[in-house]
Amino acid sequence: MKLSDYVAKFLEEKNITHSYVLSGGCSVHLIDSINKRKKIEYIPLLHEQSCAMAADAHARISDNISSVIATSGPGATNLLTGICCSYYDSIPVLAITGQVPTSQLKENSKSRQIGFQETDVVSIFRSVTKYVKMIKNPETIRYELEKAYYIATSQRKGPVLLDICDDVQRAEINPRKLKKFIPPKIKEKKSLLKSELKKIKSLVNESSRPIIIIGSGVRHSNTKDECEKFIKNLNIPFTLTWGAMDLIEHDNNLYAGSFGVTSSRSGNFAVQNSDLIICLGTRLDTHEVGSNIKTFAREAKRIIIDLDKSEQNKYSKMGFKVDLLLTMNLRYFLPSVNKIKFDVKNFSQWINHISIWKKKYQLCDTESANQKKLVNPYFFMSELSNNLNSNINIFTDTGSNLIWTMQSLRVKKYQRVVSAWNHSPMGYSLPASIGAAFCENKKMVVCITGDGGLQMNIQELATIYKHQLNIKIFVLNNHCHGIIQGTQQAWLNSMFCASDPVEGKLPDPDYVKISQAYGIPSKNINNHRKLKKILPEIFKFKGPMLLNIQMEKKSQIYPKLLFGRPIEDSHPLLDREEFYEQMFVKPL
Repeated sequence: MKLSDYVAKFLEEKNITHSYVLSGGCSVHLIDSINKRKKIEYIPLLHEQSCAMAADAHARISDNISSVIATSGPGATNLLTGICCSYYDSIPVLAITGQVPTSQLKENSKSRQIGFQETDVVSIFRSVTKYVKMIKNPETIRYELEKAYYIATSQRKGPVLLDICDDVQRAEINPRKLKKFIPPKIKEKKSLLKSELKKIKSLVNESSRPIIIIGSGVRHSNTKDECEKFIKNLNIPFTLTWGAMDLIEHDNNLYAGSFGVTSSRSGNFAVQNSDLIICLGTRLDTHEVGSNIKTFAREAKRIIIDLDKSEQNKYSKMGFKVDLLLTMNLRYFLPSVNKIKFDVKNFSQWINHISIWKKKYQLCDTESANQKKLVNPYFFMSELSNNLNSNINIFTDTGSNLIWTMQSLRVKKYQRVVSAWNHSPMGYSLPASIGAAFCENKKMVVCITGDGGLQMNIQELATIYKHQLNIKIFVLNNHCHGIIQGTQQAWLNSMFCASDPVEGKLPDPDYVKISQAYGIPSKNINNHRKLKKILPEIFKFKGPMLLNIQMEKKSQIYPKLLFGRPIEDSHPLLDREEFYEQMFVKPL
């Protein structure tokens, strides 16, 4: 059997339905072998970065490992940004790169390169994959494929990469004689000690203003139902990290709102005024807690459950006291804790106070809605929320459009809201939408991007047109790099170098004409009246469409935390008397 045929068969057996590829001299055998299989399809995109991002999104939506294939040298290095997205967000992707023939490898030579397009892929990707290996011996292919798959899908998930030499791909092998990989036995904490159960019960029963912080670990552990049961049993308010924003619908009366550096005031007030936080599957990154973790939930007791011990080790180094720290998979923790008989307290006064914050500090206020010229981003998100059905996949990019989405999109049941949360590169949402569309049989996908982000992978408009994917692309166009201008305004006396078309030499093309040149219908939307009219129509249209949403130049984000402040005190600052009235804990 030809080795590349064995690889394609392996992918198919792992229920991988699509492999995102860009052909090259050292990947043609792999792609040809996939073409021979019946249950897996290759999808060619126009940049390897896009291939990796499409595979990343496919894995997120399918809850299964996905596949990306690129050729040697520049093909492999172009995967890097997309692989980083998967690594930092714990997404299982099997990346396969072609490599020059074994006879052309530089090995221990001090020569920079011997084979044409030879690059040391293993060294480059080692820090952003769970496992990376060059395959020079055909007899190791089964072992390495099985090992890579196991590592990618076990414990804290993530991407793996196999770099397969060209002559190895063409080699003849006997599958029956190949060495198999035997997974190691891993000791996992699968139950809570009596002392731990007692501690949790005691901390909950002693609290009067508790809040549950739900992270993406709940999705990765497939414990959404157990998590909702936990919330319901205790009747405790909850908030969602960005990576978990779509786990529970936002009209839930216990949802406090999002929290963090660029999140709602209601969620931040709830977290910061709490006397107990229960963190499920979140690493509490700097975007959530602010620049100084010591100011985060500073008067609260803390229970943190997470799978990754290395993430938990940082707390003591940062001087962040945790009352109960458990290194444990939520699929074991939540069923255990749900068996506890809590003396359920009445948290109605706390819940009502959070409801007041949610009503008082709505983002789409009257001023936003009544804007006469151009489109206000918060009004756009409000109208988009009104027009989106359940069971829709929504992909958002980075920068301002990401923040506006996460601040104000009202998520409904069964909707998915996805971005590359932690690496957050410009250009993610367009190719990611392609991966999601193929994952669910070309079902409609909503793609939210910015005028800057669209340029990064704009060539994939051709891929969308080629396959007539039902992707609705919303370009939130403020004709600048808006979030960068916010930083320049705060730190650099509003010198908008490289972020503005006039002052900063930034190109500002006509996206409607570009979209039409690719064969995709497009429209300009420059006021609220047009927006309200077109949104219901666009979702009835079958096929791709691009809407260029014309917004105020230098549109900024509010609320947004200024560096050094605790997350409850966002800019624009509230009147001090009003601010103090919201605080249960001592203000800083």
